[in-house]
Amino acid sequence: MECWDTISEYAFRSLGYGTRALPKTDFTLCQQFTLIGSGMLWNIYFGVLALASGFFLATALALGKASETALIRKPCEWFIFIFRGSPLFIQFFLAYETFVLLPKEGIEIFGITAETRWLTKAWAGALVVLFLNTSAYSAEIFYGALRSVPKGDLEAADAYGLSGWARFRRIVWPTMLRLGWPSYTNEAIFLFHATTLVFFSSFPAWRQSGDALYYASYFADKTFNPFIPYPIVAFYFIVLTLLVIWGFGRVNRRLNRHMPGQAKKIRYRPQLVR
Repeated sequence: MECWDTISEYAFRSLGYGTRALPKTDFTLCQQFTLIGSGMLWNIYFGVLALASGFFLATALALGKASETALIRKPCEWFIFIFRGSPLFIQFFLAYETFVLLPKEGIEIFGITAETRWLTKAWAGALVVLFLNTSAYSAEIFYGALRSVPKGDLEAADAYGLSGWARFRRIVWPTMLRLGWPSYTNEAIFLFHATTLVFFSSFPAWRQSGDALYYASYFADKTFNPFIPYPIVAFYFIVLTLLVIWGFGRVNRRLNRHMPGQAKKIRYRPQLVR
């Protein structure tokens, strides 16, 4: 079987498309790259959705923690402390055990039945845990950035007559993002790496189509050689990390476009004479 045929058959197996049966013998390098790359689609799914949704909860938690009202500040502080203080793997385990105890027919809220059966699957339950975990870590980053907003900026906003929502939207929030974005980039990288823990959690893969580590473990068990599939996983995550750094770097340049020297391009100028 040519490599192109392998790609066409297994490229989207993790999503339920293509050949369902996994190869049993004569494993090729192309098969391992293709199937592990197919599983990476789930890692990207977990990371992107958890980051996108967790960003807004993290902002709300940071503002809540900075609130002077104890009824708002204390729940935010405890939420951040619990999810930052406990191991992610334990959070996966406790969440799964909690979701299993929920009634299968769903929970009725204000006359509307909320589905609960999908929460025991990895694509939903594990995503909830990653969402809450990254929200807590990101909230602490944004809280530190919020406390670091220069007082001069706030005084200038007051001088221009900006207050309330207008001051937050035009002064506080952009400055908070600009100060916290480098650390938030690291959190995004760590979150994508943390998606590999879904394989070790109690959440079962949907239709036996797991993430990258699911297929890497399959090949390692069949070939008794972990030195091929696991480095392939590492390669994919290195590429993903470079993409995250590139994408977040562009956002960072956008946030700092008003700063001196941001518009200049880096040029190579060799020093020929001392």
